[in-house]
Amino acid sequence: MQLNPSILRRLWKRWDTRLCLVVIAACSACAVYGEWVYRAAARADRTPAYNEVNQAFSYVPPAFVRLFTGEPKRPGQPLYLLGSDNLGRDVAQRLVQGTRIAFHVGIMTSLIAIPLGVLLGCLGGYFGSRTDSFVVWLCATVASMPGLLFILAVSLVVGKGLTGIYLGIGLTTWVSVCRNVRAEVIKHRHRTYVLAARVLGYSNLRIMFRHILPNVMHIILIAFSIRFPASVATEVFVSFLGIGVQGEPSWGIMINSARLRLWQGVWWEMTFVTLAIFLLVLAFNHLADALRDLLDPALRTE
Repeated sequence: MQLNPSILRRLWKRWDTRLCLVVIAACSACAVYGEWVYRAAARADRTPAYNEVNQAFSYVPPAFVRLFTGEPKRPGQPLYLLGSDNLGRDVAQRLVQGTRIAFHVGIMTSLIAIPLGVLLGCLGGYFGSRTDSFVVWLCATVASMPGLLFILAVSLVVGKGLTGIYLGIGLTTWVSVCRNVRAEVIKHRHRTYVLAARVLGYSNLRIMFRHILPNVMHIILIAFSIRFPASVATEVFVSFLGIGVQGEPSWGIMINSARLRLWQGVWWEMTFVTLAIFLLVLAFNHLADALRDLLDPALRTE
């Protein structure tokens, strides 16, 4: 099953999925721009603009708020589109960097979880017998482990930072992918085209990955669109606890910092970070539902 142009056209034809694609494209552009800023600062060996401290202009409200209230701009004050935090750092620039980190986590954890789940699901579903029993046992074992505690354990071994987050989330979220792929492979392994391939003498690996896997590709695409926002949300939570990335403006770190200043009336940092998380997660989840409707053979009506 492949994502052919007709499915892409139908995906773009719906106004809701078109809006989701626009939101995801905008977030992707922010992530790419944030990566460029981060790399440029690292090459120049200087403090990036989003980490520059300017306490003379701390707690500056967003530009549109000053526009409506008529608050004058102080001499030398930068243009803070989304306001500044307690250290005078630009919330908009830090929000962009949080998007960069979110995409790093979503992509890297998916690259760990999805191939692992697909491989084990194909092996268990195709060979059955003891291989399938081992895969089922492994899925049940991993699923019974508290994911947050596993991420904490990996972070203690690897050290604080994104590497521990990648491994912790990736090694605990492959189970659902494995179960879905296994169920699909079980349905396909006795179909005519698989039996014909066996008669022709093709190897088991070729049959699995050249013949069966393309027919379960819709499961993988849907799994990615579900896994990505789930990984982002998990990273926000663990960064909120102080386990994740260090020295960079992750969304979780920004929320943890902003919650302490809500009582002072500094609402903009918490508001814009929460809105960014909400939009990204909602766009991916709605896109996952649309992909399932279009790609799952059991649900297609056209």
